[in-house]
Amino acid sequence: MELELIRSKEAKKITLVGFFINALLVVLKLIAGIIGRSGAMVADAVHSLSDFLTDIVVLIGFKLTSKPEDECHNYGHDKYETIATVIISLALAIVGYQILKSGVTNVLLVLKGENLPKPGMIALIAAVISIISKELLYRYTVIKGKKINSSSVIANAWHHRSDAFSSIGTMIGIGGAIILGQRWTILDPIASIIVSLFIFKVAYDIFIPSINELVERSLSDEERLRIETLIKEFHDIKDYHKLRMRKLGTKTVIECHIMVDETLNIKEAHDISTEMESKIKNLIGDISIITIHIEPFCE
Repeated sequence: MELELIRSKEAKKITLVGFFINALLVVLKLIAGIIGRSGAMVADAVHSLSDFLTDIVVLIGFKLTSKPEDECHNYGHDKYETIATVIISLALAIVGYQILKSGVTNVLLVLKGENLPKPGMIALIAAVISIISKELLYRYTVIKGKKINSSSVIANAWHHRSDAFSSIGTMIGIGGAIILGQRWTILDPIASIIVSLFIFKVAYDIFIPSINELVERSLSDEERLRIETLIKEFHDIKDYHKLRMRKLGTKTVIECHIMVDETLNIKEAHDISTEMESKIKNLIGDISIITIHIEPFCE
């Protein structure tokens, strides 16, 4: 439980860093978009606002996850983090759709002969600041997220990077319009369409594992083989069955029935299961729930 509290505090600290940076970027981009007459920058500000909102989702998720086990939640509250991750992936997909829709609409307007407004230099400067700050924030968050093994923190890191991708598209469009002239404002919506496809890919990669966890899908064949190989190393275990494995937030839950010689006494059989549990934890991590049921093996 102490490890979980430390992990939760670290996740909150990481998320709060992004929370305040996103708040500053929303204000900066909105002001730059309005003053610089850039619809793309205003849209980018809305994208940063979505980051700001998902930071809140992650903070709420960890507030719930850090609660200890109770009578109603015997396995703890880890799935709240998984739910938070799903919400982030859906937010990413929605943002990607809005960027795609806006980009297609603007491309069609240009093809029909309409002119998009030429943005000011302040919008370009804001885009550059956004790219640098969000890429640095992504790298910081993803490294910390992997360190504490948090899917929602890693998902939030990718949301930071999606904002950087969006700002790259904005920068290309704004820079092209300023440097190449009015007719090149079409670069902005084209770039935003490409960026939206990257965002959809990231959203999908985050969404599928989280849904698999919520529906309690078994671990991969590779992970199952590792556990089975470990079990077979025990000469005192004559056979095994009902090996079940699933993810529960950062925890791995494993259940298995092992069969030992019927002549062993209770202590000897218990020592075998204890050693097996210890070796599994060394393999998959201390934060895991392992249940081993002992049965007699009859020739």
